[in-house]
Amino acid sequence: MKTFPLAIFPVFCGALLLSGCATHDDGRIVNPRQPGPAIGTAVGGATGAVVGNVAGAVAGVGQGFAAQAGKPFDNDRRVVRSWRTETTSDGRTIQVPVEIEVDKDGRPIGEARVGAR
Repeated sequence: MKTFPLAIFPVFCGALLLSGCATHDDGRIVNPRQPGPAIGTAVGGATGAVVGNVAGAVAGVGQGFAAQAGKPFDNDRRVVRSWRTETTSDGRTIQVPVEIEVDKDGRPIGEARVGAR
C-alpha cells in the first residue's frame, strides 16, 4: 500500500497540467463579430471540414482495401445442422443430424466434410 500514492501522483500531475480554465463563455480572446476573427473562423472551419473529410476518405479506402484483400484467405466454415427423421430396420424412429456447409449468405454449398477442420 505504500506505493499507491506514488503511482497516482503522475496521473494527478498530468490531469492538473492538462486542465485549464477559460475566462470567456466561448473561450475566445477576440471579438468574433470583427471581420478578422469572423473570416478566420470561417476559413478555419472550412479547412477543417475539407481536411477531415479527406482524411476520412483515405481511412475508408484503406479499410475497404484491407477487408477485401483478406477475402480470398477467409477459410471460416459455416455449418448448419438440421435433423432428419429416419426409421430403422427394426421399426424405431430416430433423429439423424445432417450438416450442410453454407456460404456467408446462408446458401447451401453442399454436405459438410466429415472430420475437416
